[in-house]
Amino acid sequence: MDAHRRPLIDRTPALLAEGYAWLPNRMRETTGSVLSTRLLGRPALAVRGPRAVRFFYDESHVHRHGAVPAPVLDTLFGQGAVHTLDGDAHRARKELFLPLLEADRVARLTDHVTAAWDEAVRSWSERPRVVLFDEAAVVLTRGVCDWAGIPPGAVDAEPLARDLLAMVDGFATPGPRQLRARRARARQETRTARLVEEVRSGALAAPADSMLARVARHRDTAQGPLDSRTAAVELLNVLRPTVAVSWFVAFAAHALHRWPAHRERLRGGDGAFATAFAHEVRRFYPFAPFLGGRTVRELTWHGESVPAGGILLLDVYGQNHDEELWGDPYTFRPGRFLDRPPAPDELIPQGGGDPAHGHRCPGERVTVGLLESLAVRLARLEYTVPGQDLRIPLRRVPTRPRSGFAVTGVRAP
Repeated sequence: MDAHRRPLIDRTPALLAEGYAWLPNRMRETTGSVLSTRLLGRPALAVRGPRAVRFFYDESHVHRHGAVPAPVLDTLFGQGAVHTLDGDAHRARKELFLPLLEADRVARLTDHVTAAWDEAVRSWSERPRVVLFDEAAVVLTRGVCDWAGIPPGAVDAEPLARDLLAMVDGFATPGPRQLRARRARARQETRTARLVEEVRSGALAAPADSMLARVARHRDTAQGPLDSRTAAVELLNVLRPTVAVSWFVAFAAHALHRWPAHRERLRGGDGAFATAFAHEVRRFYPFAPFLGGRTVRELTWHGESVPAGGILLLDVYGQNHDEELWGDPYTFRPGRFLDRPPAPDELIPQGGGDPAHGHRCPGERVTVGLLESLAVRLARLEYTVPGQDLRIPLRRVPTRPRSGFAVTGVRAP
């Protein structure tokens, strides 16, 4: 270490206090594209920008094994999940998720979810008040379970939806939310492992090309079939991120409420605008604050270094609000994506890199497809937005409108 350089202060308490703003705030204090700091007791280097995305996803730079903190594994991803693997092991496990990259499979999942949405809307009109965040989770759960080949009688959609939401809601914070997330994961891993075992024994039928059948028969490289608990973890890693689209549905409703001029264009069925609107919701609203991995060797970026065994952070929220990339990052403007589609390493709400082989979320195409269709349905839905707390606190990770976006007087189109 340079004798004149001050020891780095651990910034974990500041992260817990500032949430999404923590890394962008620190970046503004430096050059704006790189930051040396300390996190979770380790030296850390934070980077931002399209070139930094490629640097971050280079497997010779970063490993995921051992990088994900235990509280995140025990809530969000699950022990032994694909997110913890590297190299050939990661590529072999990633094959499980390749259907999420196929356009026809994404279309079928969207069809299942929109059918569940249309059915739910009919019941909403009979209720005095509906919280869109919660209701979207049930709709998404029903749709993705149907698509995944889980028989209707094998799961109860509403408690499963609550547990899947809890896994996402509690991963980034100590206290009651994390405790609920741990309990939810343990409960659903046990139930889902039982489904896998029933498929393997022949007691439960699952379509041969369904996700349930795929996880039941999957084999890792030179190893045998996944143990039933790991198979359950990976099936939940399809269900959970699909249900996490509930956050984007609530954000889409928030955007239509704040900027109602976009409603007419969505209602008219302009597909290109629906795609642009989905991208802008994902860019503008906060979802993942950053991503991290353990450094394989000493790395240097723009003159700043981190030793082997340190942490490399990719500033997701900061990049999605980078003035150099977007010009007016704090303006909600879907038209920016009509001018040109987003480059893969520019818009990174669900990570960057190659989703087929790297660590970028393979469900990103699913998220965009679902959000396109559900945003159009939201725009066509008639409802009243009563007084409520629609603030989106940046200190809370993951955040959402505090009220979950409640509506009354729902009238089906």
